[in-house]
Amino acid sequence: MSDPVSELNRLQRWMQSVITHPDGVAAGIDSDSARQHIDVQRSAVEEVISRSQALDSIERLHVYGNAYYARLIECMGGEFPATHAALGEEAFSGFVMGFLQVSPSTSYTLGELGRAFPEYLASSRPPREIDGPDWADFLIELATLERTYSDVFDGPGEERITLMQADDLLSIPPESWGDARLQTAASLRLLTFQFPVQEYAASIRKQEEATIPQSAETRLAISRRDYIVRRRPLAPLPYALLRQLQQGATLGAAIETAVSNAETDVDMSTFAARLQEWFRSWTGDGYFVGVDLESDQSVTK
Repeated sequence: MSDPVSELNRLQRWMQSVITHPDGVAAGIDSDSARQHIDVQRSAVEEVISRSQALDSIERLHVYGNAYYARLIECMGGEFPATHAALGEEAFSGFVMGFLQVSPSTSYTLGELGRAFPEYLASSRPPREIDGPDWADFLIELATLERTYSDVFDGPGEERITLMQADDLLSIPPESWGDARLQTAASLRLLTFQFPVQEYAASIRKQEEATIPQSAETRLAISRRDYIVRRRPLAPLPYALLRQLQQGATLGAAIETAVSNAETDVDMSTFAARLQEWFRSWTGDGYFVGVDLESDQSVTK
């Protein structure tokens, strides 16, 4: 006698393989993943799933398959609300279905579902028809921003760490300042865009009227503080400096590289004051968790 629990488990695994197949229920029945549980032909599927008065067996499976993908589209809309709004319901659903054909859900958590969605939009974009940023670039960048928000929210944060304050930098010995390396927060992300996508995304999340912005070079620092994802636009020079620090450069080397690569001449007479202002802002946003010194001494919080 067969074990009823084992039989139920086998049926559940077969049905999961059938209704989640990216090419539809019929292809799911014929798939190797389904047939390793129950080896049945489409013509004989009523031996596994009986028909109802209104629907045959495959039509009944389609109900579950359609519901499964409708739920995935709904989840993607929750993670990418601004991209959803920019595309509209029909186009967004079409893009998500295309994405799920090549990147079906394989994780136990739906938090991983949309990880590759920005890359899918980039790989499937239409040929460029104009010089410079276009509509497709805006959509790709918008999806990239929203995925970054998800990654920062779900990723490691600094809620249980006493972060550096501006005054903590004063504890660095003057002779060691240039060789010190600031330890940046694990949640910190630095991104550049061709559009101010953060403004459009913010309007959508606030349920305000939003219009597609004109292209404008945009640099963002994104981090998490007190379980809230925060973003700060940065000018080119402070962005370059912060990126150098995040990559592990010493303070002296980071400043030298950022200044020497600046697109415009830097007024060194006011640079020190601006530097203090930036570090006060960055420590306030929780970007730094400690300082490593070349002498193997460290200042950490």
